[in-house]
Amino acid sequence: MVKDRRLLEEFNKEQIRVEKPDYFQSLSIFEAMWKEGLLLGVLPLKDPLEGIEVDIRIARILNHV
Repeated sequence: MVKDRRLLEEFNKEQIRVEKPDYFQSLSIFEAMWKEGLLLGVLPLKDPLEGIEVDIRIARILNHV
């Protein structure tokens, strides 16, 4: 249980600042997620453009904020 939320937030910010992004670790995570998607049967998409209208609408809304 977190008793001092501010201290935890400072710690998290410091960790993000200190840890540099690692390309190979990110690639490994992406590949694992892709394999899991394949095993679940949700990848590759049958129709990659399905739902694109919703994505575009959300992007427009977010870009105006």
